Amino acid sequence: MSGLSSRLARLKPFSKAVEDEDQGGEEVEFNTIAGGGHSFQPTDITQHQLRVSHALRSFLVNQHVLAPEDAGLDSPDFSSPALQALLDKPHIEVPAYVADRSHPLPEYFISSSHNTYLLAHQLFGTSSATAYETALKTGARCIEIDAWDDDDNKDEPKVTHGFTLVSHIPFRAVCETIRDVVDSEAAQSPSPAPILISLENHCDAHGQLRLVQIMKEVWGPRLLSEAIRAKGHAEQEGSDSHVLLSDLGSKIVVIVEYHFPNEPDSDSSDSSTNSDSEPAEDADSARAKKEYKARKAAAPKTLIIPELAALGVYAQSVKPQDDSWYTAEYPPGFKDAPHHHLINVSETGLAAKLPAAAEHIARHNAKHLMRVFPKGTRVSSMNMDPVPFWGVGAQICALNWQTFGAPLQLNEALFAGTDGFVLKPAYLRGGAVVRGPSKRKLRLHVAGATDVPVPSDRPADEVKLYLSCLLDHPAAAAGGAGKRKTAGYRQHKLGFLHRGDNPPATDPVWDEVLEWEYDDDELVFLRMLVKSDDSFSRNPTFAVAMVRILYAAPGWNFIRMLDLKGRETRSSLLVKIDLEDL
Repeated sequence: MSGLSSRLARLKPFSKAVEDEDQGGEEVEFNTIAGGGHSFQPTDITQHQLRVSHALRSFLVNQHVLAPEDAGLDSPDFSSPALQALLDKPHIEVPAYVADRSHPLPEYFISSSHNTYLLAHQLFGTSSATAYETALKTGARCIEIDAWDDDDNKDEPKVTHGFTLVSHIPFRAVCETIRDVVDSEAAQSPSPAPILISLENHCDAHGQLRLVQIMKEVWGPRLLSEAIRAKGHAEQEGSDSHVLLSDLGSKIVVIVEYHFPNEPDSDSSDSSTNSDSEPAEDADSARAKKEYKARKAAAPKTLIIPELAALGVYAQSVKPQDDSWYTAEYPPGFKDAPHHHLINVSETGLAAKLPAAAEHIARHNAKHLMRVFPKGTRVSSMNMDPVPFWGVGAQICALNWQTFGAPLQLNEALFAGTDGFVLKPAYLRGGAVVRGPSKRKLRLHVAGATDVPVPSDRPADEVKLYLSCLLDHPAAAAGGAGKRKTAGYRQHKLGFLHRGDNPPATDPVWDEVLEWEYDDDELVFLRMLVKSDDSFSRNPTFAVAMVRILYAAPGWNFIRMLDLKGRETRSSLLVKIDLEDL
């Protein structure tokens, strides 16, 4: 069995790694900074200066990281140049090749949002153009627009989640918001990344023509409306040739649907039952979902007019009718496929093919695009675990951006410090030679934290803080990885009987080493959650941090913690990550 085969055979598409750990996450807000990687951009200006507890200053002295005079043990407000340099040191170092834009577009993971226009619930939430600004500013590079005819004004299509109780907004307003973000990025960066638009069309012929006219009118030269290179270039010679990411510049690139004759309902591959991770539906959700399915089933099928199809220069989205897209040899390849096809599939539709077809799907995705979207039962905006789908090279794992739960935290870790496009591991790119898997050991030395944001309604002396850590990767269930946690920390109430530092409950010191052994892979992620060990109740999470192990900076690092809305806090976590080949 080849190295690629042995890697992919271990895929666990329904691994409980993310599901067993708290999904966490609350609804994002306008000041959310995390989700798509922007919270760790080196150019970001933090809102709050970090404080370092006396206990952690002493710890750094004992570890010979700081000299006593640099630690300021007698001056809690003192920050020496050495201590400040340690605070300012990024806890990740993104390898230069990860951000290299010289490869074909299918060789990148793309930070992606699903139903971007929604602020909360998928069936009766609120649509807002500002949701696009939030998603783009927090790092999304592929966003979704669901376009519908507006019966009150046929010349101005609307954006909404059709057949639901979701409110609607003008398509023009969405385009204007995207334009303004593009212009803002151009003013701030010499080389902003392109934006992909996953356009789901439900308009009739007149409405589609208006979509095209509005996009060209509002976006103007920002819109990619024709191939980058002239006919006769290798890019134009066949479906196996694709545009380079660098050639797209900062263009707005539209993904247009392509429909096969007699195409079945787009949700036919979705499960009709809730997963273990999705909470039981309330009566309103169940009723709304039933009405949604009935209305959708009665809707007429829509054909794409040539003017709109022409805008799908580098991506035509298809829901395949059979398995020829990954089983057929190239050429002839995918039967009846359009040029530059993009496989658009639900999480359940793809998971059903894994791990059996993982190698074939990964080879397809080395040269062609794939978009995976959450199943229809995730009406509360919870998310799928994207890691197994990244593990077969799916470029676009479209996540509900409305809640900063575990999957969006993993998305944050993958795209941290980048522009939202991350080069895939070599074994998931075309023509790469893959060696067999090797074992690695990860040691996480956890020193402690400062200023953990305990809610005001929780007396600090009633919390017992601990750090819960989850190692997630495509073969997590088979590789021996999983959850580890420190002991709970509680301040000694009789401090005069305690030797050494006795910091308050919000400045816990753990000084523990957590270890994992796992199959080596570039798609390994560590989530760290500060929680309270509460008796007889679910342990609440107060702050989170996450890192792609490939990016982990050596030595001791302060990691600024985020709250469950993806916002920066005043809290920091002091850790050191060591890796060993076994």
